[in-house]
This record gives sequence, structure tokens and C-alpha cells, in this order.
Amino acid sequence: MAWFRRSKESISSDSQKKDTPEGLWTKCESCGEIVHKKVLQQNLWVCAKCNFHFRIGSKEYFAILLDEGSFREMDRKMTSKDPLNFSDTKRYKDRIKDSIKKSGLYDAVRSGTGKINKHDVVIACMDFAFIGGSMGSVVGEKISRAADKALKSRTPLIVISSSGGARMMEAAYSLMQMAKTSGKLARLSDAHIPYISVMTDPTTGGVTASYAMLGDIHIAEPGALIGFAGPRVIKQTIGKDLPPGFQRAEFLQEKGFIDLVVNRKDLKDTLSKLLEMFG
Repeated sequence: MAWFRRSKESISSDSQKKDTPEGLWTKCESCGEIVHKKVLQQNLWVCAKCNFHFRIGSKEYFAILLDEGSFREMDRKMTSKDPLNFSDTKRYKDRIKDSIKKSGLYDAVRSGTGKINKHDVVIACMDFAFIGGSMGSVVGEKISRAADKALKSRTPLIVISSSGGARMMEAAYSLMQMAKTSGKLARLSDAHIPYISVMTDPTTGGVTASYAMLGDIHIAEPGALIGFAGPRVIKQTIGKDLPPGFQRAEFLQEKGFIDLVVNRKDLKDTLSKLLEMFG
């Protein structure tokens, strides 16, 4: 029975684990492929095997889309207050402080001006890492100010959405942002200033019910979940199985809700061509 016993103490699972540095590898949620993070970053956080688009934040999107050194952030330190003195498992004030500390962000959206292949744009990008990319009063205000900036400078507006919906901790204040942002975008439309909406995984709830679906052009990343209520809630409500790929970008394009499904590596060139067409 000797072959069942280790003859050397140095051969152990613990020693093998110590030889592998932590945090260098990640697993694809779609195909299960183990990918080195540096390789994944070089491929713009897209799985080379199955084309799964990993969820990324505003920092990464601005680096991918904007000409180097062109981004100028607006309203950077605007933060949410606690108008309802809300508390669930923790106080809303504490949740905001924790999210700022963990994410390095001040709220769920960043906005500013920049250039895409030398085309001037006003751009805003949501961050799912900040309380699930939920839309509160700060998100609504920053999107509205970005629209105001685009109107004043007569510059195209681009909003990249990633959100779980309205921020329940602000209740009606959050829901009011839907009307607020929609009104600002209507002014852009009246002034014939282009607005391009880019939807990433996931874009749901009040964001989908307002500015995400009010673009002159709607673009989505492959496989992005886009909808108001989630598929599980809809299935429970109607009591029926949903079509394959329901609420995914390709399904919505087929049904006419999305104009383009664009791979992340092609997104900058696609936006550049659209901006050139808009003149």
C-alpha cells in the first residue's frame, strides 16, 4: 500500500498553492475558461474563447473610447445625501461612505468631455460597482448636467449605461430622475443634437425606462441583459417559459429595440463613424 502514501513531505497541495500568486487569473462566467488577467485586459476584458464581455467600469470605458488625455471630468465629487434618513440592513449614509471607500467613486456615474478620434463629445458612463449602478438623485443630476453641457456647446452626447435600476434608498427622489433626464434629452432632440445610448450588461429598471432607451442611436454590447423587469420576475408573472435569449442584446436587436450590437473592440470606431455621419 506504499504507493498510496506520499514519500516526500514537500509534495503537498499547500506548497503548490503558495507557488501560485493570487489574483492573476480569472474564470470566464460563460465558458469557464481560466484567463490571465493581463491577457484579458489586453483583449479589452473580452474572453478570447467565447467572446463573453466582462463587466467593466467608467475608468476602463473612458480608456477604451476616448483619445488619450482628452477626458475632462465634470462634477467629480458630487455625492448623494440622505433625504429620507433611510436605513435597512445599514444606514444609507454608511452605505454611501462604504461604496466610496471600496470603489473609489463618488456615485454610480461619471461624466465629462472628451474626444473620440478627434470628434468632440460629452460623455457619461455608469459604474455597476457603486451600489449596483442604481439611479439616485446624483445620477439623474449628472446626466442632466451632461445634457445641458451638450446643448450649450452643441456637442453630441454619449451615455454608457450599466444599472440595476432605481435606488430604493431614495424612493420617489430616484423615480423623479426618470422624468428629469427625459426632459433634458427632449431639449437635445429639439435642438437636433445627437444622443447615442450605449447599453452594457446589465441595463435594467428605471434607467432602461428613461435615458437608456431615448437615444437617436441605440448600441449594445454582445450578450448584454437589457430590460425593465428581470426575466425571472416576468416568468413568474406570466407563468410561461420565455424565448431563448430573452432580453439579451441580440434578441432585442431582432425585435427592433436595438440598432446595433457592437463588440467592445469595435465600439470606438463605430461611435467615430456615427459622429462623422451626424456631422
